[in-house]
Parts: sequence; structure tokens; C-alpha cells
Amino acid sequence: MISYSRRDFGRITLAGIPLARCLGAIHSTISGVRIGVQSASFTYSGMGVDGIIKTLNDVGLAEIDVMSEHIENYLGGPVQLPGTGRPGPWARGNAAGTGRAKGVTAGTPASSGAARGRGFGADPAAREALRKWRLGIGLDKYREVGKKFADGGVKFYSYNLSFNDTFTDEEIDKGFQMTQALGTSIITASSPLSVFPRLKPFAEKYNVVVALHNHTTGPDEFKAAMSLSEKFWVNLDVGHFFASGYDPLAYLKEHHSRITNIHIKDRKKNQGAEMPFGEGETPLREVLLLLKKERYDFPACIEYVGPAGPAIELSKCLQYCKDVLTFA
Repeated sequence: MISYSRRDFGRITLAGIPLARCLGAIHSTISGVRIGVQSASFTYSGMGVDGIIKTLNDVGLAEIDVMSEHIENYLGGPVQLPGTGRPGPWARGNAAGTGRAKGVTAGTPASSGAARGRGFGADPAAREALRKWRLGIGLDKYREVGKKFADGGVKFYSYNLSFNDTFTDEEIDKGFQMTQALGTSIITASSPLSVFPRLKPFAEKYNVVVALHNHTTGPDEFKAAMSLSEKFWVNLDVGHFFASGYDPLAYLKEHHSRITNIHIKDRKKNQGAEMPFGEGETPLREVLLLLKKERYDFPACIEYVGPAGPAIELSKCLQYCKDVLTFA
């Protein structure tokens, strides 16, 4: 066991090295439940890859599902960071002093895969520029990014690359290669069901799992995707699933063997607002306790945007998870 004196801790602080890094890899498994983060939690923050890794070290979160925008922006692609040019949650009457601020409301741009820059709207020139960049960049750049996360003590769990019908087969193929270069074999995808038949040969060729992510998607779409290939799984957002009128607890119990990871957020029913953890109507506490009881071995990735910024908001979310899993 490594021990540090008070003087050592002082030197570590002065050197600007996060304590979690000095003590080894970060650990955020609580009572057997793996708690991670979805990088959409950094929407509006302006933080790139380096800031994300530092924040995860500071907060103490060990695993991440990373949006393609964060990687492509870091590598110089024609992609803006999530939230760029749009008002954040602090611009919607959630000023400090008015109580705990609500997060991003369902239906706002941050909730939409298309609005997050996935399809570049109706601008074919921008879409073609991104395609050209993707096809031209070397995979060594992606390996360097994967190493950066590993060296920062953070497990790059999955790559959130949302294929859609604008992707060419060559671009799809390159996306699978990029995923492997990053050091993972899991893609999470806020994608239309229509593109999945085209993804099948690539998923099977590269032995990569593609997990359909839901915003308003429900059990029928999940079933249709999974029936196409054993490589098609589910990345379940329990907050969106609940707000769409479905039961996340029942779905987890029945389909846990084909779930790569879940996103945890707290929303109100009937497509209601996203709320701070514990203040919505999603059975978030029950979901966490189910993971603990059944020992499901996949990460529960926090996805929450609030006005205080990622470090404070993620710390609050993680503390909620700790309180539920430790004391319930």
C-alpha cells in the first residue's frame, strides 16, 4: 500500500497533479455498482478532452461514454463542442439563489442527437467537410486520444458515434476503425433504426457491439434492432425511457444481458423536465438498487447538465448515487 506524508501531499498539490492520478487509477464502483459519466454532461461548458479528464479526476469518476464531437473537435475536425453557440441552462431562469437549478429540459437542443451537430442540419457542404475529414485522418491520432484517457486514469468505455442515413459505407467502416483505435469495442448510437441493417456487416467484421440509445425510442425499436444481429445491443437512458412512458426497471430485469451501459438522469413523466437527481419522478433510486442487488456488470453513466458547471453538478450526482447505494 502506498502511503504519503503531509509534505508529500503538499508537493502533489503544488505540482498540480490530481490526487486520484497520484494514487493510481480512479475507482468509482460503489457497493458493486460501476458509476461512470456520459460526456454530454459537459455540454455548454466549453471543455474539451483535457478539461474532461481533469474534471473526472477531481470528481472521482472512472469510466466514460464519450461523444464523437468531443473527440473530433479535439483532433481538429470541423465539429463544434456540444452546446457551442446555444444558451446554457443558466440562461433559462435558473440563476443561483432560486433554489437548486433544473438541468436541460427534454426537447431542448442538448436532448437531440440531430441538434447536437450529428447531421449538420441541411448544410450539405458542412456534412461533406466532416466526411472528408473523417476519411482522411490517421488512426494513430485516435490511438493517442485513447492513451490520453488511459494515462489520465479514466477508462474509455464506449464511443458515442451516432450513425445516420447520411453516412457512406466508407465512413461507417472508418467509424468502426476509429472505435477500435480508441481502445473500445462498444459504440453507443443515437441512430435511426433504418441505418442498422447497413451497420450489421461492419459490426460483425470488426467484432464491435453497437448499442442503440434512446431519446423517445421504446422497446419495439430495441427489439427490432437486436433481432438483426447479436452485435446490436441497447444503451438504455432510464430517464428518457421513463419520460416516454416505459418502465426502466422491468426492461433492465428482462434485457440486462444485452445492455452495454445505462445513462442515468432524473426526469418527470410524460416527457417532463429533466431535474436534479432525486427531484424528478424517474425511479432512479430503484434503478441503482436493482443494479446493486442483481450485480449487473455494466456502468451507470451520469448524464446531467446544470448551471453550476460539470465539476459541481457531477459531484452532486455522484454523491446522490453514493448515498443511495451506501445507506439504502
